[in-house]
This record gives sequence, C-alpha cells and structure tokens, in this order.
Amino acid sequence: MSLAASFRCQETLHMRRGLGLLVLTFSTALGTGTATLVISLAHAASLLTPDTINAAPLDAISSTYAPPDSKIDPLTTGSTFNIGAAAPSMKFNTAAVGDTPSPSIVRLQVLLDREGASPGVIDGLDGGNLRHAIAAFEVMRGLPVDGKTGPKVIAAIDADKQVIGSYVVTADDLSTVVGAIPKDYAKMAEMKYLGYARPSEALAERFHMDEDFLKALNPGATFAEGETISVADLGPGKRGKAARLEVDKAEGQVRAYTEDGSLLAAYPATIGSEENPSPSGTHTVRAVVSNPTYTYNPKLNFKQGDNDKVLTLPPGPNGPVGTVWIDLSEPSFGIHGTPEPARIDKTGSHGCVRLTNWDAGELGKLLSSGVPVQFL
Repeated sequence: MSLAASFRCQETLHMRRGLGLLVLTFSTALGTGTATLVISLAHAASLLTPDTINAAPLDAISSTYAPPDSKIDPLTTGSTFNIGAAAPSMKFNTAAVGDTPSPSIVRLQVLLDREGASPGVIDGLDGGNLRHAIAAFEVMRGLPVDGKTGPKVIAAIDADKQVIGSYVVTADDLSTVVGAIPKDYAKMAEMKYLGYARPSEALAERFHMDEDFLKALNPGATFAEGETISVADLGPGKRGKAARLEVDKAEGQVRAYTEDGSLLAAYPATIGSEENPSPSGTHTVRAVVSNPTYTYNPKLNFKQGDNDKVLTLPPGPNGPVGTVWIDLSEPSFGIHGTPEPARIDKTGSHGCVRLTNWDAGELGKLLSSGVPVQFL
C-alpha cells in the first residue's frame, strides 16, 4: 500500500514545570513523624539540599495546585530519590536531562498510561499533555473535570501501585538498532529499515519513556544484552472497540469512544499547523497499516532539501510516519506515529495527525474500517 503523508517539525515548545513539595521530618517527646507542604519551587530549591530531598507520595499533590512560574524543581542536580517502594534509588543529572523529573509526576504518568489516558512520553515533567491526560481520566471515571490531581483522582487511580520495575535487555530489543539515521530523504530511501539509532532509544520507546529520562534512571548503563535496567512498569494496554474518534485541534488530543459514548482512550497529538491545517468535518477510517513505507512526492506534499523526485522510504520507527499509519477517507491524510515522541503536541505537522508510535499502535488495535473520525 502506497502511503503519502506529511511531516514537519516547528519549534513551538510548551512550558513544562515541576511540583514544589517540602517533606518535613519532626521529632517530639511523643515520637517522630512527617508532614508534606506544597510550597513555591523557588523557595523549595533555596531550602533543600540533596540530602534532605525525598520523594513525595502522589497523594501529597494538592487539588489546588497550579503550575508555578518557575521551572526549577526542588530535586536539585545530583539528588537521589525513590519513585516507589520497589524502585531503586536514582540520580538525575540536570545537565543531561534539562528539567529535573519529579517522582510524583513520574508515578502519575505511568498510572495514567495504564488507564489509556496517555500522557505521551513518561519523563517526570509537568505540562499540557499531562493535564489533558488527567482530564481524560476524570471523564473516564465520571469525576468532575478540572485536569488536577485531587483526592478523587488519587483514589480512583490506585496511586500506591508500583510504577518502576526491573527489565533484562534481550537480543530482540537490540535487533532493531541500525545506527545513525540520515536526515536526508534520498539517503533514507537507500536504507532497508529505518530502525533505532541507539539501544537506549529502542528501550525508551518500548517502555513509553523519554530517552533522556531512561538514561537518567539508569546512570552508567550501556543497555547491552543481559543488562538489568529500571523501566516504567506498564500495563497490558487498552482493549476494546472504538465506535468513533474525535480529533481535537484545540486540545491537541485524539479521543476514542465506545458505542455507548463512553471515553475509551485518549492520546496527545500533533494536529496540523497554521500553514498546513488538518482536515475539517467527519471522515472515516479506511485501514490500519503496521510498519508502513512512506512515499515522498514533492509535487503533492512539500519539498525536503534538494529532493525533487518521488522517493519511497522504508518502514521503521524512525521513518516520517513511524510504525503505524491509520488511513483516512480524506486523500493523503492519516493518523500515524512519529520518530520524535517527545515532540508530540509541541511542534506542527503537515496536516496529518501524529501520535507517539506506541499510542498509534494501541489506537490502531481499537479501530476497524468505517469508524468515523470527527475533526473538532
């Protein structure tokens, strides 16, 4: 099947923020205890040292919490914390990761991912994708929708579950690693498979994680066969049958609904751009294709570099449309994966709807030919 879709990156990044939590340990004549306070991030950073910073449990997140202006996380460079009782201690180098991940946000992202309310990449960072995922979960459970983690959300999501587990790297994990991927389409067309550039990239995608976060979670790891690493403890994936889809341009989200109107799953998405908007109205799913090739035609889509001829790019996770293509009745438009999962809903596309590869794969299993897709 020849697939003509489009891909473009526009650097319009959303702000991502952490949560300020101060865990106090106190001692009195009657015994010892702890208290958790929500404070400003800047104040937290000034008060705490790596030796006094501990992971805050998810139920410490206040329902009145609003993202602060500061991007500073109270977990300072080189700090150590635990994400759960079964998780190892982990050090994070902010020079490598950028913003320091919050353990409570990591926990929340993994739990939402299990429920089919995808936060996109699991990276421990706050942002729009996470807030939309919380709101989707609230809809799924019939809770008041505000995109915040109040007591009802905490109770419904089983916040005490383990979210980090151990995994032994296998030969199969490394079989799709092909080395550096060229940016030029003509050179990509010469390859047999557009696999992963690095073992860490392959493993990060398998466990729905940001690659830098996976590395930070496993300092010193080489991700070689037989090595034991710490990864997100994912669920079996969403199951069911979608009766219709909504593609919400304003929210940057694709939502799948059952026949009775219940929200089945929700995924963050990159949906077109100002220069190349996505379709409007209602269309239908024609087919779901795994490991699609990509047909580049500069006369129909866009011109990449000096490439002025039609090219067929091989399949693979680092191809322009990732590992899944959901073909729509609107010619040349579809819902597909991406080679850059961390940029979902943070850059523009050439009109198509882009999801992470794992979300596109899960969504494809919920669909059948003829399912209506409404663009809002």
